[in-house]
Amino acid sequence: MNINGEEIDISDLVSQKYMHKEIGKGIFLSDYQIEVLLKYDIDPYKCSGIDDLIFQIDEVLEDDDTLDDLENISREISEFNYYSNTNK
Repeated sequence: MNINGEEIDISDLVSQKYMHKEIGKGIFLSDYQIEVLLKYDIDPYKCSGIDDLIFQIDEVLEDDDTLDDLENISREISEFNYYSNTNK
């Protein structure tokens, strides 16, 4: 399907690959997010919590700001953390 000039596979929208699940210590990630993190040697299973994970991502991004996939994951994780863990 073509949406806004971009080819989108509808099955990706409901794929388990993109569904969040708790991997421990209050960290909720999708398989895709874990895949991208491991690509940059960030092991989310070893993080002490969501803040530690975000810190590790930021350290990698400081060294190279051209990592668009990691930047997107960072935004997604920060946004998920805000809506899940912030008292409104």
